[in-house]
Amino acid sequence: MTAVEKRLVLENVDMLSLLGSNDSNLKLIEDKFNASVVVRGENVVIKGVLEEVDVVEKVIKEMVYVLNTNGSLRTADIEAILDLTIHGKEIITEKEFDSIVLYTKNDVIKAKTAGQINYLQTALKNDICFAIGPAGTGKTYLAVAFAVSALKKGIVSRIVLARPAVEAGESLGFLPGDFREKIDPYLRPLYDALDDMMPSDKLKGYLEKRTVEIVPLAYMRGRTLNNAFVILDEAQNATDVQMKMFLTRLGVNSKAIITGDITQIDLPPRTVSGLVQAREILKNIDGVGFVYFEKSDVVRHKLVKDIINAYEKFNYNGNHVNN
Repeated sequence: MTAVEKRLVLENVDMLSLLGSNDSNLKLIEDKFNASVVVRGENVVIKGVLEEVDVVEKVIKEMVYVLNTNGSLRTADIEAILDLTIHGKEIITEKEFDSIVLYTKNDVIKAKTAGQINYLQTALKNDICFAIGPAGTGKTYLAVAFAVSALKKGIVSRIVLARPAVEAGESLGFLPGDFREKIDPYLRPLYDALDDMMPSDKLKGYLEKRTVEIVPLAYMRGRTLNNAFVILDEAQNATDVQMKMFLTRLGVNSKAIITGDITQIDLPPRTVSGLVQAREILKNIDGVGFVYFEKSDVVRHKLVKDIINAYEKFNYNGNHVNN
């Protein structure tokens, strides 16, 4: 039978824990198969007949999943993985493995719906990705996960998250505290997402060193962001001028994700939404991708989808509701 070779790149994986002391975990695999496994850094090369190479690849991916999910990999885990995989049973399918965005201490963040999988693929393929759709579809949460993953892998050296604070308007001056305390409520959803994905002490260190920045959109003016993952959240509330300003901040080796819901625009009457305008102006530019989420992509509490449906039906019947 013809020998084949398959190469895996295992990013964001503790290779010592994966392979075991003196490659003991790797030897458990080699005892079961004739295929050879060579590891150099984060690169794994599997050589052998096609059927065995495919099974060994699945075993290694299962090991990565268990290690990153549980924080450890025992001999008993590997033996169970080998037994299940050899008999055609999988802990995680190939499709599920490819949909994983980020491993955290307490969870595995992955694209769950068709829209989210498209989001992941579009964000990977393009330097600028627009994610447009209703609340609860994971637009912001996954964008932050993409950014944290890129930071962990060394693809970028910093993360910058921005939000327009149009809800504050003139009332901002009447709120108690200094400017940071006043603006903090409008940036809080971004902090909440980061809190889920990083240990608090590490996040605190990143914020202090400005490896991670969370800023009002107005503070982006005049900057050039190199080697950065930049996110603009609630972009429907950015004006056309602000949107152009944000998009032109992108520097060398940087990526941007812009999220928003065009049914929830809080701008003053007759003010152009930068998100609505960008959707028309940039739709045919290579390197710029657009993802549109549907109600079927809602992943929050099951009632969120029902609430969206109810409001859509209410508006369709000719009733007027302020967005």
